Amino acid sequence: MAIQDNIQSNFSLQGYSSILIGIYFLVATFLIKKLIMGFLVDGNPIGALSPQIIEIFILTIIFTTFIFSSVTLFLNGKAKSKKLDYKLWNSKTKTILWKYLISFIVIFLVLTYLIFFNYSDYLAPFFLLLYAVTLLFLKLKNSKNLFILVGVSLFLALICFLIPNYWYSSLLILGIAHITYGLVVKSN
Repeated sequence: MAIQDNIQSNFSLQGYSSILIGIYFLVATFLIKKLIMGFLVDGNPIGALSPQIIEIFILTIIFTTFIFSSVTLFLNGKAKSKKLDYKLWNSKTKTILWKYLISFIVIFLVLTYLIFFNYSDYLAPFFLLLYAVTLLFLKLKNSKNLFILVGVSLFLALICFLIPNYWYSSLLILGIAHITYGLVVKSN
């Protein structure tokens, strides 16, 4: 079992975890859109808030989505390791955890920088670009389907760089792509 523990990664973006992360993306995107639209529409109570508070709410939604996604990956990994009778925290899992934390700290710092220095038009493209890089960096599974998810994210980042108002649709497409990826990998 010691050999298996060292080659087995318990955290993977497959099946239910990918589906749930896709749902979290959809909900976060919807909440951010409602928050921004409420801020821009006259007569809405959210319009009375300052732009800085709206930016903090957006960062909170992004951070909450990260926490929910992390908990989902952890619980899925815990169930997988228990089912296969592997150690949850082996050397490969610890390495992936550190890569995961570092990559999402970088994403969060870049998004925070963009918000506080008034580059809000670049939030979605940089998120999508860094998210694609993170998926490649983690190499959770050498799967052609995962590379398709990376490609979709990169393509959507390019579209968002060219058309900044396309952020909502891009993030919805990424959420749907995660759900589709989870269903495809689950059925294989």
